[in-house]
Amino acid sequence: QVQLVESGGGLVQPGGSLRLSCAASGFTYRPYAMRWYRQAPEKERDLVAAITGPAGNTNYADPVKGRFTISRDNAKNTVYLQMNSLQPEDTAVYYCNAVQWTGVEHWGQGIQVTVAS
Repeated sequence: QVQLVESGGGLVQPGGSLRLSCAASGFTYRPYAMRWYRQAPEKERDLVAAITGPAGNTNYADPVKGRFTISRDNAKNTVYLQMNSLQPEDTAVYYCNAVQWTGVEHWGQGIQVTVAS
């Protein structure tokens, strides 16, 4: 059974940092892409960052470019989202997403990130 389990969220002051982790299990083959999405209250779920393919190409949404970094540890089947210079507008539930080579997608349960003083 495929599982994606997020961790590392919480409350942080503006300008602070957090690192989210997404531990993947149950995959026969490593997913083609791993992504982080976020959803703020009463807003749509938006793509934040993605790491794709064997080469691990990365891309980011404009609001987080230069502040967030997505990475993966293949040995640990874990994807990370390092978030620096956090601002109140980064407050959201963050979701891990995995895309298999077949196109099938899986989602984590989500984890809250709150940026407030």
